[in-house]
Amino acid sequence: MERIMTYETIRSFAYVNDRVVKKPIKGVVVNFIGLGGDEMYGSDKDGDTFFCEHGILYVHPYNNPWNWMNKQAVDYTDEILDVLFEALDLPADLPVVSTGGSMGGLSCLVYTYYAKRTPVACVANCPVCDAPYHYTERPDLPRTMYSALYNNEGTLEDALKSISPLHLAPKMPDIPYTIFHCNKDRAVNIDMHSEKLVAALKAAGKDVTYHIVPDMGHCDLTPEMYELY
Repeated sequence: MERIMTYETIRSFAYVNDRVVKKPIKGVVVNFIGLGGDEMYGSDKDGDTFFCEHGILYVHPYNNPWNWMNKQAVDYTDEILDVLFEALDLPADLPVVSTGGSMGGLSCLVYTYYAKRTPVACVANCPVCDAPYHYTERPDLPRTMYSALYNNEGTLEDALKSISPLHLAPKMPDIPYTIFHCNKDRAVNIDMHSEKLVAALKAAGKDVTYHIVPDMGHCDLTPEMYELY
């Protein structure tokens, strides 16, 4: 299908703090949604002060709430950035950082591998890391992952591995990765996800910083850990 996003219509497809960010823009943060996230923002979001004051263009793509960073989600995100880079006359080498939590944590990791503009760093909160395992982890998940990968070629196992940070780890770019995971997470098991991914990234020679958040549940960072994040 033809690409229809323009700068004038971009807020139908993403939240962007372009109206309030301090110029010149020094970098871009792309924040990916968790499973089921469908928020849209009619005005500038609360909590953007840090990004605005530091000249960071904050982009929140309105990807499909069940996207699992499939090919469509990658292309959709790339198109948003294409529009912004052109309209705001941003340099081609402006640094991009990917971030997100839960499914968004998977997304920000997977995006480093498939993105048109390879991020210079990735920060993930309680990320899903082993997609084939996660398919079996909760009864609400198979419908969402099968939906996201329905048009992939090959087996379901192959499709799940194509959006699985754990299985992509050896091929992911050589950039800094920062992983946060709460040790009381009941939605995304820390031992089956971040523990395995951190080990795989380190085995592949990647730069990894790992923060285990004590006594907290899914994506529920303490104030100190949120500040680090």
